[in-house]
Amino acid sequence: MPVTRRTDAVLFLVALVWGSSYLAAKTATVALPVVTVLFARYAISALACGALVASRRRVRRWTCAEVRVGSLLGVTQAAVLALETYGVAHTSAANAGLIISLAIVLTPPLDRTAGSRALPGTFFLAAGLCVLAVGLLTSSTGLHALRLGDVLMLAAAVVRAGHVALVGRLTARHRMDPLHLTTAQTVVGSALFLVPALTHLTGLARSSATAWSQLIYLALFCSVFAFLAQTWAVQRTSASRASLLLGTEPIWAVAIGVSLGGERLTVWACLGAVLMIAGTYWGQAIERTHRTTTATETGEGEGDRTCPIPTPTSV
Repeated sequence: MPVTRRTDAVLFLVALVWGSSYLAAKTATVALPVVTVLFARYAISALACGALVASRRRVRRWTCAEVRVGSLLGVTQAAVLALETYGVAHTSAANAGLIISLAIVLTPPLDRTAGSRALPGTFFLAAGLCVLAVGLLTSSTGLHALRLGDVLMLAAAVVRAGHVALVGRLTARHRMDPLHLTTAQTVVGSALFLVPALTHLTGLARSSATAWSQLIYLALFCSVFAFLAQTWAVQRTSASRASLLLGTEPIWAVAIGVSLGGERLTVWACLGAVLMIAGTYWGQAIERTHRTTTATETGEGEGDRTCPIPTPTSV
C-alpha cells in the first residue's frame, strides 16, 4: 500500500476510534460511576505508556520541560475528559460527538498570537452555523431548556479548545518526546481521579467482563493507540490533510451511536448534524487558507505545517 494511502487509512482509523469512544464511554458509565471510569481509563493508559517507555531500545532521558508541560496539560486534559464523560452519561453518544466538534471552530480564535492577523468574518459565519446546529441538535422535537448532558458537552468543547491551544503554545517552545508527554498526562490524570474513585474501587474489581472491555478499549485504543497513531501519521502528511481526515470524528460518532447504540435522530437533529459537519469543515478550510496566506505574506514559510492537530481528548 502506498505511503499516502496507508497514512490516510491510519488517520481514518484514529477518527473512527475517537468517534466510537462516545458510545463506549456511555456504556461504561451505565455500569460504573463516572469517576471510576475516568480513574480506570487513566490508570490503564498510564501503565501502557510506562510499559512502552520501558520497552524502548534507546533510553531517552526525561526533560524538566516534558514533566512540567505534561503535568499542566494533564490537568487541562483531565478537565476535558471529566466534562465529556459526565456529559455523554446524560446525553446521546451522537449528540456528544457532534457538540464536542465545536472545539474545531473555537480553537483558532484562542490560538491567535499577538502579531497574527484577525480571522476573516466568514470564519465567524461558519462558527455561527455551528452554534445554530447545536440549537437544532439539542431542541429535538421542540424548544426547551438545554439538557444537563448537552450543557456539559458545550463546556467540554470550550475547555477542549483551550487545551488544544495550550498544547500548541507550550510544545512550540520546547522539543518534546510525545510518549513522555502522554505518559506524564496519564499519570497526572490517574492521581487526580484516584481519591474520588477510592470508595468505588471494590465495585470496579467486581465489574463484568463487558465493563472491563469498555474501559480497556477507552484506555488502550481511544487514548494510547489513537495518540501514537496520530503522531506517526501527522509526521508523514500535511497538517491540512490530517485535520480533514481527523475531522470525520463526529460523523463516526453519529454513525456508531445510531447503528450500534440504537439511538435515533429527529428530523431537526439530522439537520443539526449536517449543519455542524458543514460548519466545522467550512471553518477549518477558512482558517487553513487564512493561516497559509498570512505565513506567505510574512515570509514564515508554509503555514500548513504549523496547523494545530486535534489532541486525544475525546471521551
